[in-house]
Amino acid sequence: MRAAMEEAQKAEAKLEVPIGCVIVWQDQIIGRGHNLRETTCDPLAHAELIAIKQASEHLEAWRLLDCRLYVTLEPCPMCAGAIVQSRIPQVIYGTTDPKAGCAGTLMNLLQEERFNHRVDVVSGVLQEECSAMLTQFFRKLRGKG
Repeated sequence: MRAAMEEAQKAEAKLEVPIGCVIVWQDQIIGRGHNLRETTCDPLAHAELIAIKQASEHLEAWRLLDCRLYVTLEPCPMCAGAIVQSRIPQVIYGTTDPKAGCAGTLMNLLQEERFNHRVDVVSGVLQEECSAMLTQFFRKLRGKG
């Protein structure tokens, strides 16, 4: 999760919402991503999607079996869908997303029984630190801190 937090700091340095993600396979990071929506003017440039693409390129496969995805914020519906489609078996996330969280907060797409793949979810890893990073970013953005 610390590596995902480092990715989030890269996003923040670019004045992007500080969300970071890494994908681990055989105890090595094979995919890294941080939020780049503003920088690229691309609504698809979420940390998870960037990391999934990089990991898939590394493995030369669209199935990311035996991988773990670490992300600082609970995945949104788009990212949760991409996680299911890429067959990632485990997601570990830092803090919940009350506005778009689809790993249990608003809904749980990662463990939806009607899909052909379900993901093991671990939540709350370094939750306070991940949450504080987002809170501080938005306070600065609003000029309140």
